[in-house]
Amino acid sequence: MSDTSKTVKSDNAEAEKAAQGDSAEAAKAVKGDGAEAPKATKVEKTDGVVEKQATVAPADDPTAAPVAVVDPRLLVREEGLKGYVTEFKRKVKGGELGSLPVFIGLIIIWTIFQLQNDRFLSAENLSNVSYFLSATGMLAIGLVFVLLLGEIDLSVGSVSGLASTLFAVFVVDHTMNQWVALFLTVLTGVAIGALHGWFFAKIGVPAFVVTLAGFLGWNGLMLWLLGSSGTINIPAESGPVHLLGQSSFFMDQAIVGAYLLAGLGVVLMLVGNFGEQRRRRIAGVPFRPTSEILIRVGALGIASFVAAAVLNNAAGVSNALVIFLACLVIVDFVLRRTTYGRKVFAVGGGIEAARRAGINVALIRITVFAIAGGFAAVGGMFFAGQTASATLNAGGGNTLMLAIAAAVIGGTSLFGGRGSVWSALLGMLVIQSIQTGLDLLNMNTSIQYMITGGVLLGAVVIDSVSRKSQKAAGRG
Repeated sequence: MSDTSKTVKSDNAEAEKAAQGDSAEAAKAVKGDGAEAPKATKVEKTDGVVEKQATVAPADDPTAAPVAVVDPRLLVREEGLKGYVTEFKRKVKGGELGSLPVFIGLIIIWTIFQLQNDRFLSAENLSNVSYFLSATGMLAIGLVFVLLLGEIDLSVGSVSGLASTLFAVFVVDHTMNQWVALFLTVLTGVAIGALHGWFFAKIGVPAFVVTLAGFLGWNGLMLWLLGSSGTINIPAESGPVHLLGQSSFFMDQAIVGAYLLAGLGVVLMLVGNFGEQRRRRIAGVPFRPTSEILIRVGALGIASFVAAAVLNNAAGVSNALVIFLACLVIVDFVLRRTTYGRKVFAVGGGIEAARRAGINVALIRITVFAIAGGFAAVGGMFFAGQTASATLNAGGGNTLMLAIAAAVIGGTSLFGGRGSVWSALLGMLVIQSIQTGLDLLNMNTSIQYMITGGVLLGAVVIDSVSRKSQKAAGRG
């Protein structure tokens, strides 16, 4: 090939590239502001930590130097107290209320009852509140899992009553070791929950229907096992029933026991927060500063040690409350720190999206109902510990409604995908405070039902309004 032909081809190639470039620029000019600006990456240092930030060129001038897009969490941190106040206002306007309504409600409830009866905030009364909330609270923990899927379980009250009856039959009628009986009882609750989940996930029976059938069926089995007497007294000198009784306290009422628990809670929160900070540092993403962690842990420490002092002024920390709090910590870790927990939130947030992400939706549904059944059985043992017996009233009455109300009032959404197991504690604090306060005022049970119903309705209204606010703010 001659040099002349090579030169001609080279000139043609350059001309073609120039023409393509002109066409691309023309296309961007036609699109105007809609044209995609070139992107780059800028590395910044925050608190001595290298963090990557996306940078973009201004839309009106694609040739200008890229401008850093700063993570809003970094702006909050840099502005100090003012930044956190601004962020708090933004969250409230956007419907991200968190546990704020519960704390406000508790302050109002405690203030009203204390003004009506000065014994309400006494150490003895608060000790009673902390003890009696644990049984229904265990049912509420299991229901949190179900509600995170956007479903409901109407059988937990009957399962808890059946569990206490089975335990009594194993121990009294068959002279079985109490700890073996406890294991079999909880295992039965898990199996019942898994059966409900199987009908729902595999057969397609709506959860409302299958658990309503369980509510009726398991209640009938409980009545049949109790027989004509309707009551089976359980030995309470030792074993699980004694451990869960009102006269059983952590470290035999030793004053140091309550403060030891408070200190343990503070240490666990401190380790957890600094561990998360370290992981985020390594990942190069924004993290919570040390000052904020210390403020949060300090607030928890004050609340914990004040609670320990109050309970010590009564009789100490009941073992039932200790077990309930331990379950909350463990389950919270499972939901927030494990792959399984993330899958539960994913299924609750969107079934089809979770399925396309490779999540076994049916398995998650079955295991969630199994967890609810297991916690219902444990709750039944707490009820048995309160009365040292299995009775016709076990798990009946308004137990189911109170457990559902506790989870919802505490902040778990009825629509799925949003909530925390700590809502079981917060919701039960509200409900038990109302019940105990009205008992001190000698109010009729009907008044208790009406007030609790009103609080539940208010919680659902707040949940619905916050969801609408989040959608309007583009975060729903």
